[in-house]
Amino acid sequence: MDVVVAFLIPFIPLVLAIVLVVVGLGALHYVLLARQSHLTSEQKLPRQVTLLVLTIVGLVAISMALPVNESTRNQVIALIGVLLSGVIAFSSTTMVGNLMAGLVLRVNKPFKVGDFIRVEDYSGRVAEMGLLDTEIQTETRELIAFSNTLMVNTPVRVTRASGAIISVDLSLGYDIHHSKVEKHLLTAAANADLEDPFVQVISLGDFSVSYRVAGLLKEVKSMLSARSRLHKSVLDALHNTGIEIVSPTFMNQRPQPEGLQMIPQQPGSSIEVATPEVEEENHPEAIIFDKAEEAEQHEKNREGLAEQIAAISTQLETAEGDEKEQLKTHKATLEKRLADLVEQNRNV
Repeated sequence: MDVVVAFLIPFIPLVLAIVLVVVGLGALHYVLLARQSHLTSEQKLPRQVTLLVLTIVGLVAISMALPVNESTRNQVIALIGVLLSGVIAFSSTTMVGNLMAGLVLRVNKPFKVGDFIRVEDYSGRVAEMGLLDTEIQTETRELIAFSNTLMVNTPVRVTRASGAIISVDLSLGYDIHHSKVEKHLLTAAANADLEDPFVQVISLGDFSVSYRVAGLLKEVKSMLSARSRLHKSVLDALHNTGIEIVSPTFMNQRPQPEGLQMIPQQPGSSIEVATPEVEEENHPEAIIFDKAEEAEQHEKNREGLAEQIAAISTQLETAEGDEKEQLKTHKATLEKRLADLVEQNRNV
């Protein structure tokens, strides 16, 4: 019996370390994740990373309690370090690399769901930000997924939510004074509902002058409609004042009457220049960016519910009696709505 006891005594610290680590990690998992069913995958990510780090620390603690000599113990700890180093080194071209890049994107937050971005030759609205990839919805309604390592290593252009510059370039002949052109282009930008419009002369070509008219669009979600509206407004503003928009290499083999201008007539009008009728504005963005719009709305709803739950949690600290019970009931209702919203977003 004494021999058995003497044999088991060196393993007591190891058993205690294993029990403490397992119980501690289990309790943390329950508090950080199991009880928080309403959290999204993005909100769970920092908690999961925390548990991963604590698991590694627990493994080191268990290895320190091994009933072996110091040299062997150091070798075990070194082996754990080598394994971690190998995983990190291997992560540059593997799934772990995308996961780490996803962490970088969530820490730096260069963009969010619903933003307009351009990656390489692709542009669109962010429809989803996953742990391994980021999905955007293009102007042709296609969904394109980019690995998070690409999003980190490649310059990403993000349209600011506070507004975007909408512009159009066109070329006109040297026979038209630039002040006259600028006046009508500014009018066109104003008619297209752009703020702070401006006109630039961007180049002096061999046969024509290149102009750029631009303005600030506050509602960035309607960029496609705004760009089309600006194009139409430029055509109307110049044609209605008798300014032709033709290519410097314009050539027509047919004989034309003297004084003929290449300005289209408005349908149903017998005069050369007519005031355009007000057209009903359509909004193609609702069809083109449907998933991105829905994802952004889900994100806003989730953030709103999370803020309400946090506010109620603060009130519960000082509430008493019936008020406290009402707050608890209201908080449970909001948490249920948030959990349903998260589940609905996963199934989209």
